[in-house]
Amino acid sequence: MLIINLKPGEHIDRALKRYKQKVRKTKQIQNLRERQQFTKPSAARRVELAKAKYKLEYERRNEE
Repeated sequence: MLIINLKPGEHIDRALKRYKQKVRKTKQIQNLRERQQFTKPSAARRVELAKAKYKLEYERRNEE
């Protein structure tokens, strides 16, 4: 749970901005989306390899 303490005289908008930044930095939203659906380790590895292969091909095409 994230806690944002209001400083004396601080506007709520500024505190909300700090809260949003902290959520982004801790990647809470990303973790929640990943946990909505279970992915088998073998399937995750397959996706990871496909991405690596795509990046390699992309870099090769752009070198020329």
